Amino acid sequence: MSSYIYKLIAEGEHQQQDFKFCINDSKKIAKSLVAFANTDGGRLLIGVKDNGKIAGISSDEEFYMIEAAAKIYSQPAINFTTKQWQIEGKTVLEIGIEASENKPHYAKDENGKWLAYIRINDENILAHKIQLEVWKKEQSPKGVYFTYSDDERFLIDYLKKNESITFSKYMRKARLHRKKAEEILSNFVIIDIIKMHTAYNGTQFVLNTEFDQDEIDKFN
Repeated sequence: MSSYIYKLIAEGEHQQQDFKFCINDSKKIAKSLVAFANTDGGRLLIGVKDNGKIAGISSDEEFYMIEAAAKIYSQPAINFTTKQWQIEGKTVLEIGIEASENKPHYAKDENGKWLAYIRINDENILAHKIQLEVWKKEQSPKGVYFTYSDDERFLIDYLKKNESITFSKYMRKARLHRKKAEEILSNFVIIDIIKMHTAYNGTQFVLNTEFDQDEIDKFN
């Protein structure tokens, strides 16, 4: 089965795959587990360097550190699967994480703070405050209470004329306090009129081009 591992390594690190040379800090691993669980799921290959070279794991200690990362330093705890592969006389540990239905998951950082992350390409990125609000509303049995006022209309009109807007720019231009801006943006994201585009350098909000334009026009 060595061809299986070689094939995975050839893919490199991406949205659903991360390499770890070794594990010496469960908190750092919790960040990766949380990011996978909060996004599309994925796998960790432990014992593989960033350049794809197989180093192997040194002991069973890696498994226990993964378990600590998933159960102690992740909240809620994250379920995972493990497989061991023997290749080039070395052991590679494959950790599988499913996309969670219980988002958001938080990882405990070195300062004891619980933070939520998402996986974007090959990076673990801090989840935007609007993403947290979206997850909260998706988990709520109450659903979304939606009104359409001048504040909502301003956002739609702006995005029809401009490619994107940031959270802070929307607050400033619409002259809204933080809580109101969070409510409006998260509502539009949930009903899929607006998309969030998060990258390492920030989060932008754009109109969903796949949404029926006639439905958008109804808001005007």
